[in-house]
Amino acid sequence: MAVDWIGFSYAALVSAGGVVGYAKAGSVTSLVSGLLFGMLAAVGAYLTSENPRNVWLSVVTAGTLCVVMGLRFLASWKFIPAGLMTLVSLLILVKIFAGMGKMESHKS
Repeated sequence: MAVDWIGFSYAALVSAGGVVGYAKAGSVTSLVSGLLFGMLAAVGAYLTSENPRNVWLSVVTAGTLCVVMGLRFLASWKFIPAGLMTLVSLLILVKIFAGMGKMESHKS
């Protein structure tokens, strides 16, 4: 069983982003959504650590953040935090799908 350290790091980054958003701007929405999505990402990383094929919670979490933060980035053109979270979420999706491709090639 390999631990999904990248997934857990992503979860910590998402949670930290929510806390920083609250600390800097007093945004309760940032705090709640950061902690909620951070928890979902952590559970997804745990599930992936238990079974490498169980990636769907991670895909939905990173995909949702990629779309939501991507739209925020396009509206504001501010890289921090929206652009950064879009980029990191997109990289997580690439990592997940690349890992799925490796599993498929090992099957045959």
